[in-house]
Amino acid sequence: MTTERPAVLQPEMPATRWGDPAHASDLPDGVRDLVGMVFPLHDTPAREDVTVPAPRLPDDLVAGLRALLGDGHVLTDDATRRLRTRGKSTPDLLRQRTGDLGDAPDVVVRPGGHDDVAAVLAWAQEHRVAVVPFGGGTAVTGGLVADPTGLAGVVSLDLGRMRGLLAVDPVSSTATLEPGLRGPEAEALLAEHGLMLGHYPQSFEYATVGGFAATRSSGQSSAGYGRFDAMVVGLRVATPVGEVRLGVSPANASGPDLRELFLGSEGAFGVITEVTVRVRPLPEVKEYEGWRWPSFAAGADAMRVLAQADLLPTVLRLSDEAETAINLADPESIGGEGGADGEGPGCLMITGYEGTPAAVAAKKAAVTAALTGLGGTALGPEPGEAWAAGRFGAPYLRDSLLDVGVLVETLETVTFWSNRENLYTRVKSALEAALPGAMVLCHVSHVYATGCSLYFTVAAPGGEDPLATWLPAKAAACEAIVAAGASITHHHAVGTDHKPYLTAEIGELGAEVLRAVKRAVDPAGILNPGVLVP
Repeated sequence: MTTERPAVLQPEMPATRWGDPAHASDLPDGVRDLVGMVFPLHDTPAREDVTVPAPRLPDDLVAGLRALLGDGHVLTDDATRRLRTRGKSTPDLLRQRTGDLGDAPDVVVRPGGHDDVAAVLAWAQEHRVAVVPFGGGTAVTGGLVADPTGLAGVVSLDLGRMRGLLAVDPVSSTATLEPGLRGPEAEALLAEHGLMLGHYPQSFEYATVGGFAATRSSGQSSAGYGRFDAMVVGLRVATPVGEVRLGVSPANASGPDLRELFLGSEGAFGVITEVTVRVRPLPEVKEYEGWRWPSFAAGADAMRVLAQADLLPTVLRLSDEAETAINLADPESIGGEGGADGEGPGCLMITGYEGTPAAVAAKKAAVTAALTGLGGTALGPEPGEAWAAGRFGAPYLRDSLLDVGVLVETLETVTFWSNRENLYTRVKSALEAALPGAMVLCHVSHVYATGCSLYFTVAAPGGEDPLATWLPAKAAACEAIVAAGASITHHHAVGTDHKPYLTAEIGELGAEVLRAVKRAVDPAGILNPGVLVP
């Protein structure tokens, strides 16, 4: 079939903020007053007049890239390079806001397809130049910060031209997508065939299909549709030493599944150029609602019962008492009473159902009966609908708080159900000890029969140097995660931020396996050096 492409390309995010500038706003007066009662406020405008360091790559090497891709697809201007500097974590933005552009790539290249990517990697291996794949720029763990030590420079491999729907197989319920497609673009193209992915991480509006795969992303509808890596049935990958094609069948016993080497590899083992995924029919009905639980533990126990009974709705998430109290599940109403309908303390659970009318009605009835029997109080559709309407809004709120000197950042982890309370207590205590006066919030973001993911949001006074305030606190939280025997990351990936803790999780032999794979597929060490591999 003919490659289908988005009708309209979305704008890029600004360097010092998240998302569409048209959606950014100052804190509403009521919210500013509320925040000012807890934290000292002071305006902290971002510097926009900083010059990007001059490219280190000599002109003859840049000319070689132009010969491969054409002049229009090899860019060295300050604006383009600045937009490819780091990702969108709070530390990334703090560095951008203060004018620290020391990690800017030397050149940005825009390949048009797999062959172009392969040519750039061969060139980079020959000339010992680092290559950092770039999708939507939404990374939050340092995955876009290459270590150029011993290399001639850094190329940002912008996959934005590779935005096609390459094939649809309605009989097998699969589709093949290029890596540069953003979440909304992929869903729009599939919708023309009556299909969808159903993958909605908070970064959905800007994150890309390649990024979903390279970081083993998990979306807000994972209870019903699963993680992105579970959706992937095939991959095409370009490496400096050749091409890898994987996925000739839905399942097999042909040795270890090599797809797992590249899912979650963060560009360190190769560049994903095509992703074949399972797709589903567009849902005819979407319904969301809220539930109140007397405690975080009671709500988590109810989630476990649903997961182990194979009775999960499409969406299932639970806020702890602190997050419920300030309505962070509905960023538009932050600070509203009770976090749900104004009735006293408790914890807010959101459930969502998608599918045919009959399937939604049957699942909703079964879940309602189970949650009611477990002690939950139904709150009706309003909390769920409010969450669905504002589900992608939290990063904008983060930026508005940074503007007034309030440090806001998130981190996540995952463990078995029997370890949930221990992990929750250890991480919360570590953050509160490292950040006196901080507000530490948490929700269960993803659930499985055997365990769940905990997603923490931290707000604290930024002080004179908010980066110096946050980094020791993040380290304390990571050490608490390791001490609790949990995973250092559930869906944010390893990057550079979590790499120091990876060996503790997978063991020294596991780390050597990763290094051996790196040597096999990237002998010159030019693929996103310094990321992932211990």
